[in-house]
Amino acid sequence: MNRYTRDMRGYGPNPPHAQWPDGAKVAVQFVLNYEEGGENCVLHGDAGSEAFLSDIPGAASWSGQRHWNMESIYEYGARAGFWRLHHLFTEASIPITIYGVATALARSPEQVAAMKAADWEIASHGLKWVEHKDMPQDEERAAIAEAIRLHAEVVGERPRGWYTGRCSQNTVRLVAEEGGFDYVSDTYDDDLPYWLEVEDRDQLIIPYTLEANDMRFATAPGYITGEQFFTYLKDAFDVLYEEGSEGAPKMMSIGLHCRLIGRPGKLAGLKKFIDYIQGYEDVWTPRRIDIAKHWAKTHPHQRYARPSQMNKTDFVAAYGGIFEHSKWVAEGAFELELGPAHDSAVGLHNALCRTFRTASRSARMDVLTAHPDLAGKLAAAGRLTAESTTEQASAGLDILTDQERDIFTRLNTEYVAKHGFPFIIAVRDNDKNSIMAAFERRIGHDSDTEFDEACKQVERIAYFRLLAVLP
Repeated sequence: MNRYTRDMRGYGPNPPHAQWPDGAKVAVQFVLNYEEGGENCVLHGDAGSEAFLSDIPGAASWSGQRHWNMESIYEYGARAGFWRLHHLFTEASIPITIYGVATALARSPEQVAAMKAADWEIASHGLKWVEHKDMPQDEERAAIAEAIRLHAEVVGERPRGWYTGRCSQNTVRLVAEEGGFDYVSDTYDDDLPYWLEVEDRDQLIIPYTLEANDMRFATAPGYITGEQFFTYLKDAFDVLYEEGSEGAPKMMSIGLHCRLIGRPGKLAGLKKFIDYIQGYEDVWTPRRIDIAKHWAKTHPHQRYARPSQMNKTDFVAAYGGIFEHSKWVAEGAFELELGPAHDSAVGLHNALCRTFRTASRSARMDVLTAHPDLAGKLAAAGRLTAESTTEQASAGLDILTDQERDIFTRLNTEYVAKHGFPFIIAVRDNDKNSIMAAFERRIGHDSDTEFDEACKQVERIAYFRLLAVLP
């Protein structure tokens, strides 16, 4: 099977209505990453110092050595930045989510007590603030388990949310397999939560952000002033609020770090943004766990047989009749590079049409001649396929007057005699009168033109048939 696992479709053009509480037009969710004391450091048993997300330009890891300046910048986040942010959010009465590195939480008992007293969610940010990309699966699985164990020991309960950040290609699957998380956030691929099927588990994914994120104070291109951060957040909020006002509410994630946004000059932009959104009444500012609970209740997952996951026998059995009596089209589509994007009517239609379009003229002619006459003898004898019967009935072709039936019989006979295949039209786009008019118009076309038109109509018919069985 030639399968492509990345999902390029998502919700497509019609995402679900979020139905945020109290009719909110946008959910603005603040995350504070607590990494201080969990970063790379020889004191933590690591090979060298941290080099990521600090105010040191061009920082590099010092192998086998402590980096005093780097350590002190991280310490600022715990000693000063955290408390400045704690005051800001508690004064604004906005509950937030902490992405807490387990070892960092263990080294910061007063901060953990303050998080809990404020009723902030403390989600897991892994065992240590280190790269997972090169971890063998068993090692990463063990690190996830130890992160949960230590988190529960320090906080008093296990985490219900997970975000690694510096993850591997296996992280999301391994966390989902653990089975105890209400959501996972190691993706950046949507403005709404969605469900991911991991074997027999339906795992809720709440995407995170790297752009509405103060990390850009420490990366290039990035923010220099708090005002730049405010401007970006305001612009993002305004667009999402407008979309919500038009009936498509979304979620806005904002990522923060104690050692970055906790600096006074940077905090000014965040404070200005909080003041801005609090001028709106129809904005929800939840914790991520609140979003997870809302989504699970409002949009529970429903599984269906996905074409890209079927074996060939089941695939052909399900879709072999989409092109009339021509299962070879489904057999050819099965061999293409199918993926999640083909698990919808539009996606699978594209795959089937690719097979049909690249077939020989004689093979396509066989598909055309497999179609029945409109309101012809097969219909009268009740020998149409179920799909054709429903389609012809939808246009009223099953209740023709004797005069109308005689006209259709004459036109069918003349059309086939001239072109060598039945007149084909997507009846769901038409009614009895428009079908008759098209019949009269198209019968005069040359056969090459009419062959091309009939093929387009066959594809259109296939699309309507897929809409009846797929999202």
